[in-house]
This record gives sequence, structure tokens and C-alpha cells, in this order.
Amino acid sequence: MDIREQELEQRLRTAMDHAAPDALDRILASCEAQKGIVIPMEQARKPRRRRWASLAVAAALAVVCCVFGLTSWRGANAVASVVSLDVNPSIQLQVSKNENVLSAEALNEDARVILDGMDLKGTQLKVAVNAIVGSLLQNGYLDRLSSAILISVEDDDAQRAARLESDLTAEVGTALENASAGAAILSQILSMDTGLQAQAQSSSISVGKAAMIRDIQALNSQLDFDALSALSVEELKQLRETGAPDMPIGTAAAAAAAMQYAGVSSSAVTYDVDPELDEYPAYYEVELYTASGEFDYNVDAWTGQVLKGPANVSSITGTTTPSGISGGISADKAKSIALADAGVSESSALGLRVKQDWDDGMAIYEVEFRCNGAEYEYDIRSSDGAILKSERDDDNDYYYTTAPSASGSLVGEAAAQSAALTHAGVKESDTSYLSCHLEYDDGRVECYEVEFQAGSTQYEYEIGPYDGAVWKAERETRAAVPASGTTTGTSGTTTGSTSGTTSGSSSLISAEAAKSAALAHAGVNASNVYEFKCELDRDDGVTLYEVEFKSGGMEYEYEIDATTGAVLKAEQDWDD
Repeated sequence: MDIREQELEQRLRTAMDHAAPDALDRILASCEAQKGIVIPMEQARKPRRRRWASLAVAAALAVVCCVFGLTSWRGANAVASVVSLDVNPSIQLQVSKNENVLSAEALNEDARVILDGMDLKGTQLKVAVNAIVGSLLQNGYLDRLSSAILISVEDDDAQRAARLESDLTAEVGTALENASAGAAILSQILSMDTGLQAQAQSSSISVGKAAMIRDIQALNSQLDFDALSALSVEELKQLRETGAPDMPIGTAAAAAAAMQYAGVSSSAVTYDVDPELDEYPAYYEVELYTASGEFDYNVDAWTGQVLKGPANVSSITGTTTPSGISGGISADKAKSIALADAGVSESSALGLRVKQDWDDGMAIYEVEFRCNGAEYEYDIRSSDGAILKSERDDDNDYYYTTAPSASGSLVGEAAAQSAALTHAGVKESDTSYLSCHLEYDDGRVECYEVEFQAGSTQYEYEIGPYDGAVWKAERETRAAVPASGTTTGTSGTTTGSTSGTTSGSSSLISAEAAKSAALAHAGVNASNVYEFKCELDRDDGVTLYEVEFKSGGMEYEYEIDATTGAVLKAEQDWDD
């Protein structure tokens, strides 16, 4: 290397020393102080990339939050269930999965009155239902035994629907019990059905009521959907229970028929109408309250003919009701007699009602109430408090969902008879006749019908075919037939009394003897008979047996004199 190169190298070293001074000693000293401490090192990033990454992360988080919030909002405000309450007012509630009311809709004019002044949106479902039931009670829709409320839950989630149906039924039951109201509670669970929803909407009724009407039309396809939709839930319930044989005239038409027969105008009268479509013959009970007093009418449910009640009452002065009758027991006493016979305390009786009436010229009290799922109806004689008639009928809820078919063996006629006799407190040896047979409905076993008479009281029972439970009990006491009172003169004995019995108390033939008389007349062997039925009845003062049976594709009906065994009536027809 020559001098020039050495000089250049020295100058370059000097320049480098100035540009990067030797800091090794200072660095090592510093490192000695930091010895044992780990310092994480991150790779340097370009400022521009770090900024856009942060913005992207923030934007992503914002999107996630918005989506989650929107989803949660939609979930909380989406319709999960549709609950409808029907009496005659029809109210429909749309409910979220959190059981908050999203909307409350009045489906007819009566319902608008019920919801007047209420803002139920956003309230809890149970709170809303209690408010609606309170308004129904206040407006007089649920205060009678002849009223019913239908609770319908429409939901595709079967578990949630079952829970809502159970909770709401209990909630309404508690509200009615607290108000001592006697209305029946019916409930049903529905799946979402767009066809049924459209049909309900076109008739301005709830889906729940539409489902009930659809079931009735399955029994009788001739009945019009819109005409049925105008009926109350109680009318529909009774119509379904009786197989929907015809289209009833409705409460308004029944009231109009009674007013026309009574000769009063609608402006001069107030009225109450109770459907009795499950009675025979089916009728509407109409009570007219006029300036001349209170008048009761029975109007045929199919034809509108007035079956019972006074005509042209405007010309009557005073009152024809038994309220002015002197003597006899009080209404409170009649109530006590009925409750004691039923074994029900007054505090437990719902819809308790006592009403004075006439029956075949006799003053009576009609007592009605409901307790523990059963309906009770009594006729108490005003003069002495005798029980002339008592009925107990199980008030079963109506379920649209198909119930499992009964399983197991029939309890048998002997067990059914024993259940009825035990309930009545009557020994078999004390009965003048005893009949028991299976009742069928569309070819399926429905119940045992047990009928018997002890003294002057006639009993009718429906007994569960598989468990022997008492489903229905009726008792009616007939006035004793008076003895002739004529004597033979000096002997002082009653005419025809050689056997020790009066002419008015001849013994009756047995139900088995009546059956034999009918079968002999028809020329049918007992082994070839099915769906046999034999009932003791009284027609125009004559005690008789009504005998019905089927054999060889034919249906037979007989009336057999219960005293002589004579065939009074015989009919036969093809069993269609």
C-alpha cells in the first residue's frame, strides 16, 4: 500500500469514528446494571400498516356488536307464541319467548269494550291475562255456570306451549276462584296452521275458536263456519258434546222469540239467556225482567218455538214469580240443603246461584254451583225443602290435542252398578229396578249408564268404563201418587187392599222383564243384540220402560208398560 492509500484509509476510519462513536464501554456498563432482566423485543412495523390494522379490528368489533345486538333485539321482539282468550269477546295476544306481550288485538266489538283503556304492550303475559279476566268479570261474561272461557296457545315449540297452557289455566282458575265466579275453563294447544289462521282472520275470530269450530264441523259438515263463529264458547262446547246435531238459533234469536211470545218490546225489558244445548230437548233458558215482574222461558234451540213461559205478560199486574209466596223455606235454607247434600262448603262453591221458579205449578228453588271440576244443579221444593232433583256433572276441560286412547280392561257392569249405588247411598235390595249397560259413541265405548229407582226417587249415573269413576249423577224425586182414599164401607180398608198395597202403588216389573218383552215382540235372540239400552221413564202419567237395541243391521225402539209389561210402542228401522 503506498502513502496515498494509507492516508485515505486513515481519513475514512476517522470519519467513521465521528459518525458512530465507540459506545461499547457505556453499553456494557448499562447491560451490567440490567443483568437478569428479560426485555421482550417486538419487530418494528411500519406506521401506516399499524394504523389500518387497528381501524380494521375496531370496525370488526363494531360489526359484531351490531349484529349481536340486532339479533338479541329481534329475538326479544319476535312472536314466539300466540295466545287467545275467547268467551264471546275474542282477544288475541302475540307473545315473545320472554313472555312479554308484543300486541293485544280485539277481534270483535265485544272485545273492544274489554280492552278499552288498556295498554298491554310490553307487559308480562300473566299480568295481561289477569287484567283481561278482570275486565271480563266486570262486564258480566264469567259470572254464571253457563259461561266458559277458552284459552288457546299456538306455538310450534311443544314444550313451551304445554307450559304456557298449564300456567295460564292455573292463573285464570285462581282469578275466577278469587271472584267466586262459576265459569268453566277450557284449554287447547295448537300448532301454527296458516290455513286455520286465514279462516279465522276472514271470520274475525281467534285461531283457537276457529279450531273448536273445525272440530264441530267434523261432527256435522252441514253447519256453516260463519254461523258457528257467532256462537259463544259455551254454546260451542255444548254443541260439540252433543255431537252437533243441528245449528242452534243463538242467544239473540232466543231472546227475541221469548220477548215476542211475552208481548214486550226490547226497549222495555232486560234479559239473560243461558244455553242448555246438552239437555233434551235442547233449549235456551231466557229470563225477562219487565215492569210486571220476572218471567222465565224455555225456547227450543233448533226451531225457536217457546216451550215454556207465560204469554202477553204486559197485561199481568204484579208478579207471577214465586217471590211473593208466603211460608216455606228461605233461599238461604235451600242453598244450605243443596250444599249439604253435595258435601260442599259455601266458601268452596263457585258461581253459587239460587233462583225461585215454578215447576208444574209447584214453587221450587233452583240452586246451581261448581266445585272441584264438577257442576251441581238442584231443584228444592219451597214448601218443605225436599230435594226434587239433583244433578252432578263432571266439568272436563276441552283439549284440541289428541288424548291417548283409554287402555286396560272394562271394570264390568257389576262394578259400575256398585259405584253408582255407593255414591247414591242406596242398597241394591232397596231398588225397584236396576239397569246397567255400556254406552257407545261412534262405535267406541263411552261409559256405563246405570239407572235405578229407590222409593219415589229415580237415579241416573254415567260411570267411567275403565276406572269406575262417577262421571255424572242425576237424581229426581217424583211426587207420591195419592191413594184413592175410597173405602169398602164398614171394613175401613182401602179398595183393593187385600194384598196390603194401595191402588196407586202397584209394583213395577223389572228391567229384565221389559227387555224380554221387547225381544219377544221383535223376534230377536238376546245373544244377537248389541248396544242395548233400557230406561225407566214417565209419559203422561204412565210409568214405562224405554228399550232400545240393535240386531242384524236393524235398530229397534220400544216402550213397555212398567206395570203390566204390555208393549205400548214399537219401532224398527235400518241402522244406517
